Amino acid sequence: MKIVDVIVLGAGAAGLFCAAQAGKRGRNVMVLDHAKRLGGKILMSGGGRCNFTNMYASHENFLSDNPHFCKSALSRYTQWDFIGLVAEYGIAYHEKTLGQLFCDDSAKDILNMLLSECQKANVTVTNQCEILSIEKTESGYTLNTAKGQYQCESLVIATGGLSMPKLGASPFGYKVAEQFGLNVKPTRAGLVPFTLHEQDKKVLSELSGISLDASASCNNTSFNENILFTHRGLSGPAVLQISSFWEPGQTVEFDLFPNGDLLADLQQTLQNQPDVQLSTALGNHYPKRYVQAALPYLGIENKPLKQYQGKQLDQAAQAFHQWQLKPNGTEGYRTAEVTLGGVNTDQLSSKTMMAKDVEGLYFIGEVVDVTGWLGGFNFQWAWSSGWVAGQVV
Repeated sequence: MKIVDVIVLGAGAAGLFCAAQAGKRGRNVMVLDHAKRLGGKILMSGGGRCNFTNMYASHENFLSDNPHFCKSALSRYTQWDFIGLVAEYGIAYHEKTLGQLFCDDSAKDILNMLLSECQKANVTVTNQCEILSIEKTESGYTLNTAKGQYQCESLVIATGGLSMPKLGASPFGYKVAEQFGLNVKPTRAGLVPFTLHEQDKKVLSELSGISLDASASCNNTSFNENILFTHRGLSGPAVLQISSFWEPGQTVEFDLFPNGDLLADLQQTLQNQPDVQLSTALGNHYPKRYVQAALPYLGIENKPLKQYQGKQLDQAAQAFHQWQLKPNGTEGYRTAEVTLGGVNTDQLSSKTMMAKDVEGLYFIGEVVDVTGWLGGFNFQWAWSSGWVAGQVV
């Protein structure tokens, strides 16, 4: 039997970072992971460039049944702390948009940094190690694995959520929580593309590849970014963001002219060019292929601007400002970037991430009911929650 101080289950962002912090304190730490490849989600994130944090990260960028829970960790280990570490390693990075920081070169830089931090702290990282059972003992925990038996004082669950099963995602962390009497909030896919009902898909799938500036709104929340038409449905940053707030059966409203007044614009065109077709006027703002499909889809007749009577032009403009769409569903965990829900934060200490009623058992990262917006926030939660647990395990 191998005896160590700390075992971390999961060699993702939160797990590796936590292990390195604990190792720096002189703890004997081991990381176990069932996947073939370490840090799969890190490597594919941000299109292979890893959106490793956000300059504007705050507790307001997270969803949880207890919105205050994440405050402590985020304030004690901030985005600036992690940016400082990235700078120490000489990793070149850039801001893409809205405070999102990406590696200039490759996500491998972040993974290599985490593994290097673990190496410096004498952390042992073992992959392809299936956990068969976990038992609580007087002095800590005994783990039976495919590679033998391990014993530890502190056990950290950093096994992530259900998103992207191809990269090894599983409900393992939730099962451990339930085994030790913790409640798990219902889970569902977050930051995920929408699928469409057949009548919408018939028209909109033809627009595959077209991207528009838009504001997506649902449940008193709005995101002003791009939307992207795909052959399966709707994607793009604004759609991924609002998907975390949307509930099945609800309607999402899109403002397809989010930074201006389309009616005022059309009235100006009417004054200057009364004979111009509505489709031509709209072509100043939208791709031609989109306009050709959108007008009949939205029930708007295409004719010269001067022929629009009364409120007809206003109604045409409003159709673009207030496009109502009821998604059929989402693409699910297969393409979701995160999992909403997870281990109930009421049963964890926000200062240490330890289960309040189970000595020595910690939950960090995505397995917890804390979900960030798109844009580096989920990585920051991994670093912050991993750091606070790493100080005490």
